[in-house]
Amino acid sequence: MDLFSILEMASVPCGSIEVPGKIAYIVSMIIKLIQFGVPLLLIIFGMLDLGKAVIASKEDEIKKGQQMFIKRLIAAVIVFFVVAVVELVVTLASGDEMKEANGDNSIVSFIRDIIKYDKND
Repeated sequence: MDLFSILEMASVPCGSIEVPGKIAYIVSMIIKLIQFGVPLLLIIFGMLDLGKAVIASKEDEIKKGQQMFIKRLIAAVIVFFVVAVVELVVTLASGDEMKEANGDNSIVSFIRDIIKYDKND
């Protein structure tokens, strides 16, 4: 990615405010990194803990390793779905009183646009 493609990104509207495309792109990449990178790291660390326990060949260490792996796996699933849950909560929290004349809530559409921002749009 070159500097000129970042500078030429379209802005994202939020009501009467325009958020520059490069800021939306950076926020979108951070969200994607958290959504996909953190669960991957949690699973890898859980596998390493379980592998260490199996190599130690102690029954209580293996049970602790299994419990830690399951906890990290559950945490990975929760982190992966947190973006969808936040989007759902914001959509449900924005009632009819916050809708604009065009029938769409500006903050909800803004959050969706930021989460799903693509520099090619």
